[in-house]
Amino acid sequence: MIKRVLGKIYIGLILLFLYTPIVVLIVLSFNGSKSRVKWGGFSLKWYRTLFDNSAIMKAFGTTIGLALLAAAIASAIGLMASIGIYAMKKRDYKIMMFFTNIPLLNADIVTGIALMLWLVRIFPLGFMSVLISHITFNIPYVILCILPKLETMDIRQFEAARDLGATSSYAFTKVIMPDLAPGILAGFFMAVTMSMDDFVITYFTKGAGVNTLSTLIYGELKKGIKPEMYALSTVLFLLVLIILIIINILSKNPSEKASA
Repeated sequence: MIKRVLGKIYIGLILLFLYTPIVVLIVLSFNGSKSRVKWGGFSLKWYRTLFDNSAIMKAFGTTIGLALLAAAIASAIGLMASIGIYAMKKRDYKIMMFFTNIPLLNADIVTGIALMLWLVRIFPLGFMSVLISHITFNIPYVILCILPKLETMDIRQFEAARDLGATSSYAFTKVIMPDLAPGILAGFFMAVTMSMDDFVITYFTKGAGVNTLSTLIYGELKKGIKPEMYALSTVLFLLVLIILIIINILSKNPSEKASA
């Protein structure tokens, strides 16, 4: 009993430590005063200032467009890679999973510098170099979302459809894809989240004139924290929170959803 209570207190303290700064940030975004210690009344003026700032809105559009495009391409490549890895023999499967996990464990700064050195030899750094970089580090996340769905899928349904006269493409579209759809969507939204959240790799691979929200905020911090940055951070936090909720819903197995 005492251990259980102490465990809950410990978890509560950790959550308090993690989320108190975020709550303070959200509260400050509605503070009518520029002061971080004095409450100036509830106000939405920092949000109005945020949406009137053309530089921030341009960076916001770049961030969203980059995240969606990179996630879509990474999802398509990740789907094909997952099917190929699933069909491999056990030894080859383990080797491929080893190489798939390396980008997840590798330091972002190493990945960012390596991609910069490689991409700068192909074309000038800009939006395209950032897009290729985001696709590259998103693919492993997509694979790890789709592979568990493949491993729990009954492949005999596909074989039965082929025996009944369906073509491979038709059987794949009508039999395999519905089972994989939750994993593909979860991988897509995970890739969107990772792209929106990335700073280090984007910083090293972007060219002049290209800014995402993360790199823009980093540049603004050098001049001092402006109140509209609180509003921007709040909007980003809510977007990522919504995406993570969707990922968790899509990642649940049908049996888990039924029991919930």
